[in-house]
This record gives sequence, structure tokens and C-alpha cells, in this order.
Amino acid sequence: MQGRFRRPRRARRQLTLPSGPRRAWFSTTGLSPSAPRRVPPVCVRALPMPLSPLSPSTPTPTQVRLVIAEKGLPCDERDVSLPLSEPKEPWFMRLNLGEEVPVIIHRDNIISDYDQIIDYVERTFTGEHVAQLIPETGSLLHARVLQYRELLDSLPMDAYTHGCILHPELTTDSMIPKYATAEIRRHLANASTDLMKLDHEEEPQLSEPYLSKQKKLMAKILEHDNVNYLKKILGELAMVLDQIEAELEKRKLEYEGQKCELWLCGCVFTLADVLLGATLHRLKFLGLSKKYWEDGSRPNLQSFFERVQRRFAFRKVLGDIHTTLLSAVIPNAFRLVKRKPPSFFGASFLMGSLGGMGYFAYWYLKKKYI
Repeated sequence: MQGRFRRPRRARRQLTLPSGPRRAWFSTTGLSPSAPRRVPPVCVRALPMPLSPLSPSTPTPTQVRLVIAEKGLPCDERDVSLPLSEPKEPWFMRLNLGEEVPVIIHRDNIISDYDQIIDYVERTFTGEHVAQLIPETGSLLHARVLQYRELLDSLPMDAYTHGCILHPELTTDSMIPKYATAEIRRHLANASTDLMKLDHEEEPQLSEPYLSKQKKLMAKILEHDNVNYLKKILGELAMVLDQIEAELEKRKLEYEGQKCELWLCGCVFTLADVLLGATLHRLKFLGLSKKYWEDGSRPNLQSFFERVQRRFAFRKVLGDIHTTLLSAVIPNAFRLVKRKPPSFFGASFLMGSLGGMGYFAYWYLKKKYI
């Protein structure tokens, strides 16, 4: 993806970071990924098709993109498709041997740790027209943001995701397609065989970090296929949401009579709100929203989610939640065709499927808005 620099009033170069709903690699230069080490300012993100069983299922790429969008940093994105195994390609592994996503590249810095990326972007890009998401150190707001950042980052989102795929009976109006459950169960049934294949893989790009990562992920999925464990962590999630509901109520009392829009830590929109909004978006997608706030049990949380979805950055990055899966499938389908052109019958089936998805999207939007 291409990007550009913008020079603020100060003589300090500003990174252009990616935007757009579902991309993977964010670059601020016109260089191709074949020479990634020479890229000056770049941000890289890989977002898999939502339900790829061996792909990361945490929402960290979304959170990074939301931070970038909230700070108003213009940027283009380049997809790195996990379903097509692009993170195993040499150009990406030269960037990031552990194949972690998201990744940010700025000048000579390549950062793949989620927390470090957010801190780097917040610390590096400041100015009169750049939103500050982490308040000044020592302030009450700063302490609150750190508290809720730690709390929200501690939630086992991968366990919620795998658990809701494997046990859809615990969800309501989930947006996960039924085939995902069958697909992940197939991977679980073949887990031992798949891991043996990985161990004997001779391709040089399948380095030890990749093998270790896949083994850990498979072990996680096996652990998450336990309905009692899932019920336990969902019970703990309810307590966290109770705490957040109470905190939102405190803000109403604290700022009573003042004309300002209230958020989790005060009248200012902060990183804590970005993380909470992304978390609620994921829970909604998994089919947990009716149980945790849409039933009226947490009205402050429901109001927060409705308001945060109306923010420009959230609409820009996430769009309509009902199109999340569709928007992930179509780009990967076209890229798969480009990489390996199908036969006549395969092409007919693919085009028919894409046409059907397009019709479904049109029918849904017409029903909702017309």
C-alpha cells in the first residue's frame, strides 16, 4: 500500500498510517514488500478471514487501526492474507520472523508487539490537530486509562472466539456461519496429524517460531473446546462488564450538570474507549451482546456501544458489523483466484457464490435502510 508524509507545523515528520476496514499491511511508501527493510514509515496489519481456525483471533489489529483512525493519521493498507498463508512468505518473514500481526514500520523501526505499537504511535505522533488518546502522566484520567487498558487487554478474546464457534448453543444471533464450527472441529480431529506435518515440513520459510506458534494455537483451541471452561470465563466477563457499567454510572454522577459527552474515563475520548468499543464489537459479532447488554441489564454499556459506533473512526474502520464476514471473504476469494486460476466449473461456482453474496448484501441493506 502506498502512503504519504504530512509535515505539521513543527519540523517533525508525520507518519501516514493505514485506514480502511479490512486490510493487513500498512505502508507509507511506494515500495513493494519485496524490499521491506528499506521501507521508512510503515504500519502493517494482517486480518484473517474471521474464522480461520489456525489464525489469530484476537482483535488487536482492529484496535491498532482504530487508534490510527482516531488520531487522524492518513494511510493506505496492504492486505496480508492469513488464510492464503502469506505471513509465511519470505518477504513478510524478513519483516517479522514470528509472523505476528499487526506490525508497524517507521523509519528504521519495525514493531510487532501490540502494546508497543500503540505506545509508539501515541508517543511519536502528537500536535495540535492530532488526538491524544493517553492523557498526561500523573493525571486522574491517565490512571483511569491505564486501569481499563490493563483490564480490557486481560480478557481472553481468543477463548471467547474459539468457544463461541465450537459451542454456538451459548450464543444468540451469532454472525458466525455454521460451516465454521464444522471446519474447526475437523482441524481438532486432525490436530495430531497436522502438527506432525508441520514438524516434517521442509519449506525453509516455515521456521521454528512459526511451528511453535501453530502448536501453541492448536493447544489453545483444544483447551477452549470445553463448555465448562467457556461458561467460567463468560461468567468472569459478566463481572468485568458489571464493573464497567458501574464506572459509566460514576461518570454520570461525576459530571452531572455539565454539558459534555461522557466516556469511560471522563469527558474525553481515550484509548480505554477504543479498547472497550473494539471489545464490544467482537462480542456482538460472536453473538453475546443480547446476553450482556442488549437485554437491558447494562443500559450504560448499551448507550456507550451505540455512541461509539457512530464515531467517524469506528464507521471507517469497522463499518456495519453485519458486513464483517462478507467483507473478509470476498477479497480473499479474488486473491485466491488470482494466485491459482480455477477451472471453468470452479470459476462458475466462484462467480455464482460471489453473486449470491452480493445479492444477500443488497437484500440486507435494502431491508434495513429502505
